[in-house]
Amino acid sequence: MLSLILEKLHDGHFILSVLVGIATIASILGVAMPFLQADTLSQRMKAVGAERERIRARERERLTGGANKVNLRQAPKAYMKQVVEWFNLSKWLGTEQAKLQMLMAGYRGQQAEIGFLFFRLITPLTVCVVSIAYVFFIANLDWPFTFKLGAVLAAIYAGLKAPEIFIRNQIAKRQKSMGRAFPDAMDLLLICVESGMSIEHACRKVAEEIGAQSVALAEEFTLTTAELSFLPDRKTAYENLAIRTGIEAAKQISTVLIQAERYGTPLGQALRTVAQESRSQRLLAAEKKAASLPPKLTVPMIIFFLPVLFAVILTPAIIQISATMS
Repeated sequence: MLSLILEKLHDGHFILSVLVGIATIASILGVAMPFLQADTLSQRMKAVGAERERIRARERERLTGGANKVNLRQAPKAYMKQVVEWFNLSKWLGTEQAKLQMLMAGYRGQQAEIGFLFFRLITPLTVCVVSIAYVFFIANLDWPFTFKLGAVLAAIYAGLKAPEIFIRNQIAKRQKSMGRAFPDAMDLLLICVESGMSIEHACRKVAEEIGAQSVALAEEFTLTTAELSFLPDRKTAYENLAIRTGIEAAKQISTVLIQAERYGTPLGQALRTVAQESRSQRLLAAEKKAASLPPKLTVPMIIFFLPVLFAVILTPAIIQISATMS
């Protein structure tokens, strides 16, 4: 068997056939992988298109006095809507802060709001039932009753806060993605504006180009383009961009665009300044992370590296001392 393998390894035709086969498989995989990957950008852009249609329908309804009302959004699930309406959750759970957080997390429309209210009610109830069954019946813990009751209450509180924690995590991920791509988006917006495009066409072009880096930012620019086209006050569109993103650079560009719209100031110079500041902030954030790396590595080095180092250094000495004394 070994001689046969060595013979094949010295056979040039066999080696060439293997290399050709590997190259063929790699080529097939290289061509097929893009088709197998999910098109996240297209899905998000379809959702943005639905939001744009909602804005258009709302403004048309406002202009026509409410006639020919059209519902273009997907209706929420029936059982969720029934539970929310039955317990009237929109009044005691659907706060404005929760709605703003859902908007910043990228969840829009009545379906997202109904789902959030539903899970805010169901999650603590489910956790309560499961924790009571586990603590008092399944686990058979030898704890005092007060400890068991405290564990159940802690689980209920965790279940109550779980939807909020999920929304906050989604907001953090979304803002991180937009913050990384925002300086490049500002550069693209500056190039488009200085080339003679209007701000609506510039935002649309930036949304098309920046989607490869951040789908969330492309979505926000697309919604801003729709609002600039249909809202009666352009200031509202700029303010909505800052509110939906929640990042400092977006607030700066919103202020700049509002001032340019109100006072007629040159937009190119203001955009150039904001783009430079955004890039400087991204560089400072990278330097901050790099500076915080040594303190973060101190504890793992003490726990994992020093014991091994001491063992390597001291073990030979201990062996020699033991051999000498014996």
